[in-house]
Amino acid sequence: MPRIIPWILILAAWTLPLQAETPEPPRDLAELSIHGWVEQVVLKPENIRLNAKMDTGATTSSLNALNKEIFERDGEEWIGFDIVNPRDENDKVRLERKIVRYVRIIRHDGNHQRRPVVNMGICMGEHYRESEISLIDRTELTYQALIGRNHMEGLVLVDSGHKNLQAPRCPD
Repeated sequence: MPRIIPWILILAAWTLPLQAETPEPPRDLAELSIHGWVEQVVLKPENIRLNAKMDTGATTSSLNALNKEIFERDGEEWIGFDIVNPRDENDKVRLERKIVRYVRIIRHDGNHQRRPVVNMGICMGEHYRESEISLIDRTELTYQALIGRNHMEGLVLVDSGHKNLQAPRCPD
C-alpha cells in the first residue's frame, strides 16, 4: 500500500490543473454576424477592397503577394510586395509591412513552404480586426485573399450556401 501512495499523489498533481481550468462559456450565437463563403473585405489603412474567400479550414489568413522583397528597416525585417489592383488587374498596388514571423505550410502534395507573415487590418462587414496574414502568390486562385479562422473567431458564422451577405462598413 505505501508504494501506491506516491503514484496517487503524482496522478492527483497531474490532473489538478485539468480540473481547475474552467472552459469559456459558449458564445451567444446571436452576437455573431452571418457572412457568405465569399465576402468583400477592405485592407486598412490603404482602403483596398477585395473579394475574399472565408475559409474555416484555414487557421491563418493569406493574401496574394507578388514581387516580394525583404528588407531591413530600423533593425527589423520588413517586406514590400505588390497586390493586384482589384479595379484594374493590369495595375499593382505596392504595400510594405513588418514581418512578424514565418509560417511553414505543408501543401497538398506533401511539399513544405515557408511564408512570411505580417499584421494587417481587415474590415469585414462591420468588424475591424488586425490579424496575421501569410503572404503567398495566389495568382492561379480565384480570390486574392483568404480569411482564416483566427480572423473570423468570435465575430462571424459562415453560411456556405451564400456569397456577399455583409458589405464592409467599418468607420474610417
